[in-house]
Amino acid sequence: MSFSREEAQKIIDAVGGKENIITATHCVTRLRLVLKDEKIVDEAALDNIDVVKGSFSANGQFQVIIGTGTVEKVFAVFAELTGIDTDTTKEEVKQASAEKSNWFQKALLGLAEIFVPILPAIITAGLLLGVNNLLTGPDIFMKQPVIEAYPQWAGVADMINIIAGTAFAFLPVLVGWSASKKFGGSPLLGIVLGLVLVNPALLNAYGLADARLAGDVPTWNLFGWHIEKVGYQAQVLPILAATYVLVKIELFLKKRIADSFQLLLVAPISLLVTGILSFIVIGPVTMFIANLITTGIVNIFDFAPALGGLIYGTLYAPLVITGMHHLFLAVDLQLIGSTGSTFLWPIVVMSNLAQGAAALAMFFIFKKKKDRSLAGTSALTASLGVTEPAMFGVNLRYRYPFYAAIIGSGVAGCIITVAKVKAFSIGVGGLPGIVSIMKPGWAIFALGMLVAIVIPFILTLIFSKFAKQKA
Repeated sequence: MSFSREEAQKIIDAVGGKENIITATHCVTRLRLVLKDEKIVDEAALDNIDVVKGSFSANGQFQVIIGTGTVEKVFAVFAELTGIDTDTTKEEVKQASAEKSNWFQKALLGLAEIFVPILPAIITAGLLLGVNNLLTGPDIFMKQPVIEAYPQWAGVADMINIIAGTAFAFLPVLVGWSASKKFGGSPLLGIVLGLVLVNPALLNAYGLADARLAGDVPTWNLFGWHIEKVGYQAQVLPILAATYVLVKIELFLKKRIADSFQLLLVAPISLLVTGILSFIVIGPVTMFIANLITTGIVNIFDFAPALGGLIYGTLYAPLVITGMHHLFLAVDLQLIGSTGSTFLWPIVVMSNLAQGAAALAMFFIFKKKKDRSLAGTSALTASLGVTEPAMFGVNLRYRYPFYAAIIGSGVAGCIITVAKVKAFSIGVGGLPGIVSIMKPGWAIFALGMLVAIVIPFILTLIFSKFAKQKA
């Protein structure tokens, strides 16, 4: 998409002029602005700018949707016209938006900053695991698995499985790296701490239950105190808590140890103390909490699966608006680590497809070429798991498409939850997501996708007939 300098200036004027802009940055699709006063933003003027696909406010930031590729070009001119320092602006935006947020919003923003950077690795691993399942699962292309019918593919499948499984097995390493950056410590120490928690010398977390039944869990004898010698593969809470402690110790020591001795003392002391605390206190306590959380959620959905699926399917999109969906990403990962699967993530696919279907219906309702183009492209991206253009650029602008989408998502979520559809990993949150679903649930999952597409599409067309705001 092409744009002009005049459009960049129009964006500046619509958000209250450069004097109303505290700082700014951009992500893959949006300008992220921290404004002095969001009340003076002229959203109607923004909507009339060709390059703008929508706008919304979340977590202390006013965000203007531009689109992939174009946003970098728009931001370059935007920064030139406003005099923003592009070298320091990303950290400034985080700090400025945090100052405008309450403690809960800060916590959600913190979770996002930890998990979003590692999400591509997790999604990639999920896709590859799906490919491996296509090769190793029976009754997919034929009665027997592909690797049995064509043994020459067995090595390829095994390689894919190793590559895909690494991200989950070493998840604490990824989280340790990202969390240490977020908490202000050394990312390298975070990586090492994550490696400590999955060291091959420890009993693999996947074999802990069987080892306990057999009574042969290895232990350390610390002056008569027996500590289980167990790893934390695929676990989230232990490494999050341990990294926080690690960074606090590291920063404490850096303030009190002379620069000439820091290399010799800060990292060894920080890792040693945190490592010992992780095995003695942090790991067992956080695993107990994690098991309580996962057991509680599983029990709720087991007790009333239809209600659970309906509520989560209906509320997921509103949770995205608030940023609270990042909480459930951590729960998904914890469920996968503890039980080997998650029943929450498949509902996310339903929500994404529903938002795309509602936007697609708006394509047939809109009269302006720009609006039709936005609706069409955003519907396509939503079907591949990226819902921001559809949700914020189309559906929330007119309200009724959003309502239609969450109704369809709720119904679809109810259907697949009652049928106990589960995913063995997090994958692409759109049509390709079916490869991350466990084979017995494919048919019902496909039915759920159909429901998530058809209901929002039809309801949007119906609601448009009675809407006060005409497209």
